[in-house]
Amino acid sequence: MLMKFMQKTIIVPFQIDQYAVVRALWQRCEGVGLSSADAPESIQFYLARNPGMSFVALHGAEVVGAILCGHDGRRGYIHHLAVDSHYRRAGIGRSLVEHCLQALQAVGIQKCHLFIFHENDNGRAFWEGIGWTWRQDVRVMSRQV
Repeated sequence: MLMKFMQKTIIVPFQIDQYAVVRALWQRCEGVGLSSADAPESIQFYLARNPGMSFVALHGAEVVGAILCGHDGRRGYIHHLAVDSHYRRAGIGRSLVEHCLQALQAVGIQKCHLFIFHENDNGRAFWEGIGWTWRQDVRVMSRQV
């Protein structure tokens, strides 16, 4: 049954008019941390700055997955990968990630990073399962501007 989901699911670029349903998906998926940086105007700016790099998975007209991706000209970054719990383990998350990596490669980006909460064991298992490596040599620091 899960392969049926993937066969009927298509991956398309994330458009700002999908924001409300994507945000609702992020809110109901564990491991996705939202902040004021995820307000509609911020996401619209992010999508415009990184055209064709973020994607949604559609099963019919329903948004069942989403991912944000962009780059700084040197490295790619993935944020907020989410797949609706009813559609998991069907390859949708992996497909969303592959679309991002292909988009980054198309503009010459050779390495991609992502952010994951330490306690997100399911997320960590997913990322490791598709070949990502947990870095021990760097930590993230942040500051409000």
